[in-house]
Amino acid sequence: MKHVFIINPTAGSRDCTARMMEMAKGLAARHNLDVDCILTQRPGHAMETARALAQGGGEVRVYACGGDGTVNEVANGIAGFDNAAMTCIPTGTGNDFLRNFGGAVPLFSDAENLWDGPAFLLDAIDCGGRLALTVVCSGFDAQVAADVHQYGTSGKGSYILSLAVNFLLRRLGRRWTITLDGEVLSGEFVLAAVCNGRYYGGGFMPVAEARMDDGVLHTLMVKKVSRPAFLRFVGAYSKGLYYTLPDVARCCTARSVTIESPEEDIVTCLDGECVYNRRISIGLSEKKVRFFGPRGCDPNATCRPLPGQPAV
Repeated sequence: MKHVFIINPTAGSRDCTARMMEMAKGLAARHNLDVDCILTQRPGHAMETARALAQGGGEVRVYACGGDGTVNEVANGIAGFDNAAMTCIPTGTGNDFLRNFGGAVPLFSDAENLWDGPAFLLDAIDCGGRLALTVVCSGFDAQVAADVHQYGTSGKGSYILSLAVNFLLRRLGRRWTITLDGEVLSGEFVLAAVCNGRYYGGGFMPVAEARMDDGVLHTLMVKKVSRPAFLRFVGAYSKGLYYTLPDVARCCTARSVTIESPEEDIVTCLDGECVYNRRISIGLSEKKVRFFGPRGCDPNATCRPLPGQPAV
């Protein structure tokens, strides 16, 4: 078996390349493993590299060393391949994907806890042929993410500034037609989030009951409301309490979701990566992603059932 560290040297606020390479070297020496390190050189390189490794046919374990963008690229590269599995070592600024593992998150920082861990299957969201592991969101929150780099390089300050500009100075709500397994809804919406996992946007948890391996996607739609009303809603939305405001938000488990705009491109974020189109098609991917992690880790560790429903 081959172990390959795909390292994004630009992820996070400092260059962790040397630390990742030393970690890989130590892992190989201690366990007599076939270990290689590859540094990404451009957007899309991690996906291309992971896919080439998977297509090679040999059994391979890929370590995505970076943030959510690197994890997304590697997942897109190995999805559907039985001979390839991935994990992640967080060096990025967000790392929302790992939040799903709850108390096990610190263990992912050391490959010693990962290399021989059991592999399991994760579902993925298909958005126009591109896969996401956690959340695909369209509308206000996606626009905030898309605009962050206009206000600085990265970090919380840039995000807060983008949030303030979009909330105070730009139109809140867009006219969309949303189709959910054939049911057509037309109106003005602030956002729509299709959830396989539970976290995005630096810890927002729109649907706390979403599980990453149950073959079900949760679509949460938020109607256009006044700015004061939206501000009051954000607290509940960020904690998975959307059901406390049924006049504003609706959640369903449609297998096929289409969002269309008659006016302008819809900004859509897939695990933090933004795309633009007037028609967005989203559904459960037929491809699964093999993932490995520390022994005993659970991708649904932070899952919370709806009130009155039994825990799974």
